[in-house]
Parts: sequence; C-alpha cells; structure tokens
Amino acid sequence: MEATALDLKQRLRSVFGHSVFRPHQEEVCRRTAEGADGLVVMPTGAGKSLCYQLPGLLRGGPTLVFSPLIALMEDQTAKLRELGLRAERIHSGRPRHESRQACRLYRDGELDFLFIAPERLGVPGFIDFLERCRPALIAVDEAHCISQWGHDFRPDYRLLGQRLPRLRPAPVLALTATATPRIQDDIAAQLNLEGDQRYIYGFRRENLAVEVIQKRTGARAAIVAEVLGETERRPAIVYAPTRKETEALAGRLAEQFPAGAYHAGLPSAERDEVQAAFLGDEIEVVVATTAFGMGIDKPDIRTVIHTAMPATVEGYYQEIGRAGRDGEPARALLLYSWADRRTQEFLHGLTYPELAWLKRLHEALGDEPVEVDELARRLSFPDRTFEAALDQLRIHGAARIVGGDRVRRAAPAASRTATRAGAGGRAGETVAGGVGMPFGGRRRDARVPGSDGSWQRAYSVQRRHRLDQIDEMTRFADHRGCRMLRLVRHFGDRADSGESCGLCDVCASEACLVRRFRKALPEEVQAMETVVSLLRRRDGQGTGRLFKEFRAVHGSYDRDAFEDLLGALGQARVLFVEDDSFQKDGETIRYQRAGLTPGGRRRGIDLAGQVMLPDDPPDEPAKRQRRRAAPALEINEADADPELVEELRQWRLEEARKRRWPAYTVLSNRALAAVAAVKPGDRDDLLAIPGVGPKTVKRYGAALLRIVAAAGKPDPK
Repeated sequence: MEATALDLKQRLRSVFGHSVFRPHQEEVCRRTAEGADGLVVMPTGAGKSLCYQLPGLLRGGPTLVFSPLIALMEDQTAKLRELGLRAERIHSGRPRHESRQACRLYRDGELDFLFIAPERLGVPGFIDFLERCRPALIAVDEAHCISQWGHDFRPDYRLLGQRLPRLRPAPVLALTATATPRIQDDIAAQLNLEGDQRYIYGFRRENLAVEVIQKRTGARAAIVAEVLGETERRPAIVYAPTRKETEALAGRLAEQFPAGAYHAGLPSAERDEVQAAFLGDEIEVVVATTAFGMGIDKPDIRTVIHTAMPATVEGYYQEIGRAGRDGEPARALLLYSWADRRTQEFLHGLTYPELAWLKRLHEALGDEPVEVDELARRLSFPDRTFEAALDQLRIHGAARIVGGDRVRRAAPAASRTATRAGAGGRAGETVAGGVGMPFGGRRRDARVPGSDGSWQRAYSVQRRHRLDQIDEMTRFADHRGCRMLRLVRHFGDRADSGESCGLCDVCASEACLVRRFRKALPEEVQAMETVVSLLRRRDGQGTGRLFKEFRAVHGSYDRDAFEDLLGALGQARVLFVEDDSFQKDGETIRYQRAGLTPGGRRRGIDLAGQVMLPDDPPDEPAKRQRRRAAPALEINEADADPELVEELRQWRLEEARKRRWPAYTVLSNRALAAVAAVKPGDRDDLLAIPGVGPKTVKRYGAALLRIVAAAGKPDPK
C-alpha cells in the first residue's frame, strides 16, 4: 500500500492527538506502512513506539509486537486502550484464561495490537496459531536482546529469526534504544530484514549534561546526598552496584527527602509500591540496581547518578536517557574508580566462567538426563560456578534441561529433525533458554546452534566480547573529549552534526556539580606549551607517541599527569583527542589520537588564562604522597609461585608478539618474578613493585591483576 503524507498526518492527529511528528518519525512510519522492513535505533524517549503503532493501523490488520519486558507491555497496552484502540498482551505474568481470551480475540480479528513475550514462541502449537491469522505488521521491540553482542542478550529472542518467515509477508520492524553498528548488523541478520533499511538517529541529547569523576567508594554516598540535597536536582534515579548498597544509600537519603530502594531481591509488591510512588511524585528519589527503569516513562527526572561504573556503554546510555525527557535541563553524574573495573571483571567471571569449567561439565553429561543437584554434588564446582557453567551451556545449545530439574547433553545438530514429541526432542525439554520442542506436530528443522561442538568457540567469543565491553566503558570514563559526542559516535548516529555538546564536564567545566578546576601553575603552562609545540610539528599523532616525545622534555611527568594536561587543553578547545584504530596481524589495535583545533593552531594562545586543570580529590594527594614516601618492597624472587611465573611468561610472550617488541620491554624478568611473589590485589599493590611504573599499570595493569586473581582459584581439572 502507498501511505501518503496526508494519511499519516490525519491518523497522527485523529488517533494519537499529535499535530506534528518528532524528528525522523514520519519517514519510518511512511516506509513501514508501505511494507518495507526496517531497523530503528533511537534513544529512549525519541518516540519509537509510534513508528510501529501508526503504520500498523494504516496497514489495516493486527500488529504483533514481540517484547521481552512485561512492564513495558503492560504500559503500552494501557496507553493504546486509552486511545480507544484494541490491544492485548500475552506473557508469563497473566493468568492462563486471560491469555486464552487474548488469543481468541486475535483469531476473531478483534485486535489492533497483540503484545507477546518471546518465550511464548517455544510453546507447542503457538506459532501455528499465529500463522492461521497472519499479521499486517510485526514489531520486534528491544531488538538488541536478539544479539549475543547486546548488553541484554535474551536467548529466547533467537527463536524469532526461525519463526518469523512463517508470518510473512508482513513487514518486520525492529526497534531498540541501544545498538552499536556491530549489534545492528547482527539484528538485521538474525531477523533476515530485507533491504537493510536503517534509521539510526537522535542519540544527541541537547539538554543532558554528562559529568564523570573519579572518587573512592567511601566518598560517594556523601556526594550523592550533597548533589540531591538541592531541590531542583530532583526527581532523580541513583543506580548502585549491589542490593546492599542500594538499601543503605536509600536509607541515608530518606533522612533528607522522600526516597526508596528498588532491586530484584525485594518482594514484587514492594517493588511495585516504590515504582508507583515514584511515578506519582510521592517519593523524589529511587536508589536502584539496573532492575529499575525499563518501561518507566517519567518525563521530569532531573538527575541520574551512577555510584559505580556500569558494565557497558549501551546500558549506561539507556539509564542516563531516563533524565530530562521533558526537554528541560538534566544532568547525569558518574562516580567511578579503578576498583570499579576490578568489580566488573569479578562479576564477569561469575557469569562467564573459564571455558575449562564448561568443558568439564559438558563431558560429565550424557544422552540420558541426570538430576541437576546430583550432578552439582558429584562435580563439586566452586560456589556459583556450576550454575553459571550450566546456564552458559544451555544458552549456547550444548545442554538440554529436562522437566526443569534434569539435564542431558544436546544431540549433534546435524542429526536432529523434530516432527513430534520424541522425534529428536523430548516433551518438556528446553534448549537455549526455553526453546520448547516440537511445535504441534509440524515437521521443521530443529538445529540447535552450538550442539555440534561449535559452542566452545561461540562461548569464547562472547566471553571475550563482554570483557571488551568493560574496556569500552573504561575508555569512556577516562575519555578527555566531549562526553556526548563520544556517545553519539559509539552508536553510529547517521544524522549527527559532530559538534561538541557545550554541556558536559569537558565542554563546560564551570557548570560541574562535583568536579573542581583550578588555574594552571607556571610549570604546567610550560608543559602544555610543549604539547602544543609537538603537535604543531606533527599533528594528529597517537597520544602514546606524543607522551614519549613530551617526556624527553618533561621527565618528571607520569602518564596520568600528562593525560590531565591533554584533558585541560581539550576543554579549552586547543586540541581534541579521539579514538582511532588499525589492523595488525588480523587484530584491531585501538589507540587515541591527538590533534590541534583551528584555535590551537593560532599563534599567541594565552594558555595561562584559557586553560583550567582538574583539582585532585582531597584523598588523592595524600595517597600519592604515601606512595612516594613508602619504602621499596624487599622481594625475594625465591618466593615466586612457579606456576604463576609460567602464566605471566606466556602472557608476556603473547603481548610481545602482538606488538613485535622484545619480551623484556613488556615486563622485565625481575618485575615478572616480583609480581608472582607479591601477588598484588589492586593497582596500588602493583605500583609498589620495583620495575612496575604508572605506564606499565595503565597499559597492562588489568591483565596482570586478572592473571594473578585467576591463579588463586581452584583448578577445574
């Protein structure tokens, strides 16, 4: 069908009560109404829902909406009904008789919209039912959940790619607020979207000021209380890393103003009460884990604070995107430290155990189901490792859960074709997180990705990717350029101006809530003049190379102090620092590149009057002074753990090969032995080891600490 601009605007006004489209909505609605597949990646609050609701009505038939979020389904259904539209939903939170009634209404053509949780696709016969009354449009909401690269991967969503062909020729519109170009490619491939039409817009938030500052863990609660003590900075959401911290901080804030805690460990009735109170303005601040916020539409949130570094940039952007949806000024504050990185790596290890644990569990499985509890007792894995390993085997199609409490090895994919229950799949079994088998007796391919042995590579790749996401979040926190521009480029916004935001802590230091700045000292001005001079000689060079040249003149500066100078020059619009990469031996090497702005190329810049440097937090100078004053550790190399020495040697060799450097330039033999003897637990411990300086810690610290930590764990064999 051909959707005219007049048709679109008439329905927009008569049904939804809007006189104009938001940016980019009209194009998506028109092309979707005409029958084109598409992928919409727009931030929360940009109006993605209209992009399937309006075309669905114009196409003159029911729209199926697949969504993994019960709260969002309930919210959307209620809003559509308020508009006089016929909407229903089917998910695990509804009584069976209500779900059956929704199916009858869909069958009889009495629905405009039917929202469906993805796990319903695994119920025998359900896809056959949908096929008998094909939809006019299919919308896949929160589409990033279908991608193993997404920050919120849901294995059940993988079923969509297998089932959607049976519901064609309806066009498919995938929608998400968080998808990098890599995830976008995966969504398009999984859903087999035709035409590869993508709408990647709107990631720049013109009213949101982002501020990031390093603060030790113990100081963060006081900062949150001080920031939110000002009435104009509320309502607010504060994201805390653990349930315990959530409740403790909520209790502290409640002494000053109405506040509540929200996390998955609370009874559902209590969570619902807190959420309703927040939406109804009865409490002004919610302190929550990431369990809070999905589907929450409160336009007047003024502040979002993270009291620790999140695991992914995508998750972080989605959470700060809940501030300022009314268009009024809003702020996002991230408090982090080096310890947060280690916490995220620890949590990563709990969810993604070493491959050796998965192999051992897989080898213990057979063709006949065994009790999960009995298997756990027999293998005696460390706490939480067994559960995580089993979950990953299930997700990657290498294990099958039978009846909820038994497990067996998945059969090779090539030999599995299901017709009826028992023909390659047994009744009550699940694969990859809830894939029921079979489907009402219809013959269909029942291949399970990974059950032929490829699961090991798939798991290793995904495990590595999750660590890379932590790296990316760390780079964002340490970034010296415009925060909003960094986020916009992360998502590949196709319509962005590329200009600095003018609001964040880098662009507008004078407006920061927590960060403080001071004028540069004479010796610091001289050091910055050296940086500018070096860039005038060779503009656009990597910051690592620039630091080497800088140190030849100013040998007293370490890398952290040098980075502070770059950040200050960036704030003053003298230079810019941006990410870049190159390929080497098949590997992508990422680095940062510095270059002069047009203002930085002018002669006679007043750096003393123009540049401001960050003031150290009160606890940092003392820590640095203690570190300088501390006597060097006396280390006996005979105390070195031989196995750890070998692990470190192997790691050093791999690093040296990647960079084509001599091994000793990565870490000297003496320093390597010292690390194996001391077994450092954090960055400060590393810095106390002779031969391990700030540069080594910045480049290799995370890897060294990870190797040392792994050496202290029990051997899976």
